[in-house]
Amino acid sequence: MSSTHPLLDRHSEVADALAAGQAVVALESTIISHGMPWPQNAETALAVEAEVRAHGAVPATIAIIDGRLKAGLTPDQIERLGRSGHAVAKVSRRDIAALVARGGTGATTVAATMIVAALAGIRVFATGGIGGVHRGAESSFDISADLQELARTPVAVVCAGAKSILDLGLTLEYLETHGVPVIGYRSDRLPAFFTRDSDFRLDLRLDEAADVARVMHAQWALGLPAGLVIANPIPEAHALPREAIDRAIAQALDEARTQGIAGKAATPFLLARVNELTGGVSLAANIQLVLNNARLAAQIARAFSALSSG
Repeated sequence: MSSTHPLLDRHSEVADALAAGQAVVALESTIISHGMPWPQNAETALAVEAEVRAHGAVPATIAIIDGRLKAGLTPDQIERLGRSGHAVAKVSRRDIAALVARGGTGATTVAATMIVAALAGIRVFATGGIGGVHRGAESSFDISADLQELARTPVAVVCAGAKSILDLGLTLEYLETHGVPVIGYRSDRLPAFFTRDSDFRLDLRLDEAADVARVMHAQWALGLPAGLVIANPIPEAHALPREAIDRAIAQALDEARTQGIAGKAATPFLLARVNELTGGVSLAANIQLVLNNARLAAQIARAFSALSSG
């Protein structure tokens, strides 16, 4: 391992790629510990890394291991997170310092992954879906830290939109207020995670990875601090019927309210319950959309590294 920060370890493969100006794609780790059951979680994480490599970039799965920020994990570390599951801390911005100080181990959310990626010098990050404004936030004030991180940290996040358990309209409003570009990749509308479309039109559509890379380059060359959201719809072959997903989400939300499940526990509960209510179909769709985002992120990272070194 080599490091650019005293608390950060970059895997040697990641450090070498960055030093050579090659494409690197950050990957989050809460999808391993909190997003899927064992053993699909570790299998998916390794498959996503393989997909990034197959499309010409180096993967850097990010986590905190024994108090160290990690940009790039070993297979054994991925298995450790997968087997431990919810026993592993779920880490956002507010949790990083305390976990590092205690020498703890945690899986990074979108927000925390962006922070570590930026420290490591990685500009492109692939995930499933970003967090956002939760339904009922006008009274609960439940808004994901992912959105504020996008407003302040210069990393482009390739995702299938915001998770469909959220209030997508308010999520877009929040991102607009904080100056975060939301780019529809070959889509005029915001995808809704398990489905390719929502009711929300986007102001910017781009159809090529190179065009996305140029916007990223211009954004940061202008000194604008925000990251970007690249909203990449789930492949049509794996998209789920919107009506079925909406019904499952409505039931899961009602059960969460009845059981008093909120805060950090809400998203893992809702995703797991939706998977149960759809007979496991949503988990299969989740895996496919993450792989799809990894492919696009690798293409964007390659185009961005060519621009940056040119």
